[in-house]
Amino acid sequence: MVLNRFSNSITFAQNFPYFMSEKIIILDFGSQYTQLIARAVREANVYCDIIPYNKDFAFDEHLKGVILSGSPCSVNDNEAPNVDIRSFITKVPVLGICYGAQLTAKVFDGVVEKSDKREYGRAQMLVQEEDTLLSGIPHKSQVWMSHSDSIKSLPEGFEILAVTDSIPVAAFKYNSNATKPLYGLQFHPEVYHSTEGKKILFNFLTAICGCKQDWTPASFAEDTVKQLKEKIGDKHVIMALSGGVDSTVAATLISRAIGDRLHGIFVDNGVLRKDEFQQVLDTYHSIGLNVKGIDAKELFYNELAGKIDPEAKRKAIGKLFIDVFHTEADKIKEAAFLGQGTIYPDVIESVSVHGPSVTIKSHHNVGGLPETMNLQLIEPLRFLFKDEVRKVGLELGIPADMISRHPFPGPGLAIRILGEVTPEKVSLLQEADYYYINALKQNDLYDKVWQAGTILLPVKSVGVMGDERTYEYTVALRAVTSVDGMTADWAHLPYEFLADVSNSIINNVRGINRVVYDISSKPPATIEWE
Repeated sequence: MVLNRFSNSITFAQNFPYFMSEKIIILDFGSQYTQLIARAVREANVYCDIIPYNKDFAFDEHLKGVILSGSPCSVNDNEAPNVDIRSFITKVPVLGICYGAQLTAKVFDGVVEKSDKREYGRAQMLVQEEDTLLSGIPHKSQVWMSHSDSIKSLPEGFEILAVTDSIPVAAFKYNSNATKPLYGLQFHPEVYHSTEGKKILFNFLTAICGCKQDWTPASFAEDTVKQLKEKIGDKHVIMALSGGVDSTVAATLISRAIGDRLHGIFVDNGVLRKDEFQQVLDTYHSIGLNVKGIDAKELFYNELAGKIDPEAKRKAIGKLFIDVFHTEADKIKEAAFLGQGTIYPDVIESVSVHGPSVTIKSHHNVGGLPETMNLQLIEPLRFLFKDEVRKVGLELGIPADMISRHPFPGPGLAIRILGEVTPEKVSLLQEADYYYINALKQNDLYDKVWQAGTILLPVKSVGVMGDERTYEYTVALRAVTSVDGMTADWAHLPYEFLADVSNSIINNVRGINRVVYDISSKPPATIEWE
């Protein structure tokens, strides 16, 4: 089957890696916490897949259990999401969380109604009955609630396992000789506010579902390389590399499978960080990747000339990147596959319950390779979260400084230069950013922030250096803390550090005489300025 960048030909049944021995399915009803459930399951070394509740999946020998997520909906809505829980429990254990628990109660003829008092935030769970699910859980522990409906009465044959001060059913169980165990939790065990939540999920995965916990970075790397060898055979793969974590780890896995039949292409678009092009190329060669560097700086500078609008800059860079990549790829006639560093959040977004999110701006990472290339896709990381990608990278022996690199936008410094991009402005920003990032590393702050960068503002101000009056540019320093980039808080860097960085930039970068620090969080601001 020939795939292209825009196809969605792979079915959910095919999404699961065939070499896995066990898995959990998480049915997504649209909860903001669904990815947290998946991350908690993965942390227990159990593979899981998130699937929209209205999509089919296979009950094969690999499937060990099903988890029903929360939802912004009420189970009493006319078009409330629904699934066949009665059928599920004839095959595997099931755990309903929040909406999933309420839906379970309603499907089995319990009563779910609007709460007398909505329960959001911390609550104290009181265990009422001993059970495998709550094994090792203290009689009283903190849980995190987020619901306006409550289970008023359980169906016949169901047993209350725990309550809170506010609601009569915080956890329940149903078990019969004809079915597998069925559990419900009114709270969210996946969030860190539920102090024993991970332990409860662990009990469900291991003691109830019987998972062997064999999902590890080492096993993933070993099995993926085997899979790639089988799929690619004696053919060749081409891949665009960015210097980022995802593409580097994906390329390394492919290279371990087929060696120099992987043809990496790394394009210098003129808006990389200082000395980054050569440094990244050197690293690629040191870890044995067959990568060709393309110096296309002048092409990109010419294309960016006169463009001020952020979207115009992004699209110009994206289109030219495709053109350059296509030109180089055409030289590799034997290529049959296109490698990409797609990771799991990208896959989830493309098949979410509510559809793709509203576009605030074009994606930072350059993508959209043309359909006419007629190549099959190879995406070895499509099952991994970002933190798992980093762990696999370390397992593969990729240098830690590359694995721990901060996210960097595909359009590079072009969207950190507000206004028109020129070679002179790029040089200014590269120098300023060099002093900032190096200072973070030297002061052991680099790994304590999620992303940092310098922004060149289209603002000049008066300054005084010695007896001279200056009229030069202003730069803004940005540093944020985050888990996944969806939300972010500004990093509270020490004043002394910021003062030293400001002095270093102003004293060493001719053309900049003022430094400011961005203390905006996301939302309402975004991490990048453009």
